[in-house]
Amino acid sequence: MPESLPLFPLQAVLLPGASLPLHIFEPRYRQLTVDLVTGAVPGREFGVVAMRPANDHEVTDVSQLREIGCTAALRQAKRLPDGRYDIITTGGRRFRLLDLDAKSAPYLVGTVEWLPDSALPDSAPGSVAALADAARAAHRRYCEAAWQDDDWSEPDPDLDVCALAHVIAADCLLTLEDRQHLLEETRPVHRLRQVVRLLNRETGLLTRLRAVPAPPSEFTTPISLN
Repeated sequence: MPESLPLFPLQAVLLPGASLPLHIFEPRYRQLTVDLVTGAVPGREFGVVAMRPANDHEVTDVSQLREIGCTAALRQAKRLPDGRYDIITTGGRRFRLLDLDAKSAPYLVGTVEWLPDSALPDSAPGSVAALADAARAAHRRYCEAAWQDDDWSEPDPDLDVCALAHVIAADCLLTLEDRQHLLEETRPVHRLRQVVRLLNRETGLLTRLRAVPAPPSEFTTPISLN
């Protein structure tokens, strides 16, 4: 059944399991933060959804947003003296955005349906395990090329294989389009193949260019037009 979910459009993609810090300054999203902190919003979660390319206007219509987004669960909130907030959230469930309400609340509210993964194939558990190992190896090669030793860590060895691609991608500088494609892929095996291909591509670029990106601690907060 469709459900209602507060929305926070960004020029960024949130992946399940990824950490997302946000600086909240707009009055409407200050109110959303208050509603999250006080429990007025069930589950203390809202939806993060990427804006479509070339959208430089205030979001008022569902056509301005990507169809697939991800919930963000509030983990920490710090109120600043002038009423702004610094918050930390974690990506949770994926959803399909069906409709957008820009009038009934101070902030945007979406009508959404949840987007679960398809089941892993039962016929080839060994192949899935080998693909997971390949994804971990691709992640290791990328991080060794891109980051200092203390800027990254190996994914938990017991991490569910269905979550592995998203966790690995969260460590890496991928384009918005790359992240959106990973978010939209509901077949875990295909998603692992996709992340291996992306990380091998990025590692090759880093090696050829002999350049590394800024460390994760220097990333800027995603931009919102709202």
